Amino acid sequence: MITLHGFAYSNYYNIVKHALLIKGIPFQENTVYTTDPALLQVSPAGKVPAITTSSGENLSETTAILEYLEEAYPEHPLLPADTAGRARVRQIIKCLELYIELSTRRLLPSALMGMSPDPQVVEEVSTAVSRGVAALNTVTDCRPYLCGDTLTLADIYCRYAMAIPQLVGPKLLDRDIVSEIEGLPALMALLAESEISQKVDQDMRNNQSEFMQKIRERQSN
Repeated sequence: MITLHGFAYSNYYNIVKHALLIKGIPFQENTVYTTDPALLQVSPAGKVPAITTSSGENLSETTAILEYLEEAYPEHPLLPADTAGRARVRQIIKCLELYIELSTRRLLPSALMGMSPDPQVVEEVSTAVSRGVAALNTVTDCRPYLCGDTLTLADIYCRYAMAIPQLVGPKLLDRDIVSEIEGLPALMALLAESEISQKVDQDMRNNQSEFMQKIRERQSN
């Protein structure tokens, strides 16, 4: 059985967890935080998530794990059958990751702690987000999913990658980033209705207080 390492308040952890659930892959969870040295045993960079496969191999990095799951468990595929379609999904994921999620993550400490961010950082983040929004409006086609009528890894990735943009956008950028991408508000609402999404969200809420305590402990050290 696969073991998923990390914590439920992590959006990247939840991307992999959602994929495991929707593909029907048996797995168990091992709660471990980035401050725990034990994480380095399964994730060389100390990042969440990581998995231990049923054969005992350790893998980290979200996209690498998702690719592994698709190849090792081809049932209930979350990538299109054709080469161009698979490349398109990967392109959307990269746009979400590089220009939207990672860019807005730079403002997360300010948003969580109620601090005023560096104006230069705000400008850089806003510029990157605008680039990502323009790209996504070009390469996506919400009918109702990002690549048409079939749910793919791009949709799962998008649901959780948008967590930080939804938090910092209105607070620090004066932007509703989700609404800037055509069809995305409706897609996010659709995805939120699924039982899997609701389970992942509940687990995330249950983990919030413990996660915030870990943050406070790290800041006091």
